[in-house]
Amino acid sequence: MNTREFKFSIEPWITTREEVKYTTNIFKLLSRDMELKSEDHKATFSIVDAPEWMNVIPLTSDNEVVLVEQFRYGIEGPTLELPGGMVDAGETHFETAKRELLEETGFTGDKWHYLGKVSSNPAFLTNYTHLHVVKNCRKIQDQQLDGNERINVHVIPLDDFLEMVNNGTVHHSLVVAAVAKFLLWKK
Repeated sequence: MNTREFKFSIEPWITTREEVKYTTNIFKLLSRDMELKSEDHKATFSIVDAPEWMNVIPLTSDNEVVLVEQFRYGIEGPTLELPGGMVDAGETHFETAKRELLEETGFTGDKWHYLGKVSSNPAFLTNYTHLHVVKNCRKIQDQQLDGNERINVHVIPLDDFLEMVNNGTVHHSLVVAAVAKFLLWKK
């Protein structure tokens, strides 16, 4: 079966009402009433309306990956991740990728490739995460972190990074998704 020809066949739920329940500086919490017409079935779902995100796989000329280590408040623990962030209003995901890489790590690169996008978590999030890879990365400045960011930068051989994804040291789902897209692109 050619997956490019896959045709979704499940009946879509139809939104009948949507209400903003809570607004933060990053997202809106929505209450969404939806209906499945064929069954005359109705339900209310909690949805997080979030802006687009992006991650970038920065590779040095020595085939090393530039990673960021930071504390994540949701799991109350540290993670090892790819540089990334929220796409600001008026900015493209490509512009965000370049900006976030430079701000979080002080690195830049010169050969950019767009790997596509993934649903951040389609069960309750409205957004997508855009994935980029950039080659020939080199450090050109110090980090320029936001007020609440504390980031340690690590430059690790690509094979070691892939093993860390495999053994669970790197466990952020969007990073793992980026690695899968990267490996498919690379082959």
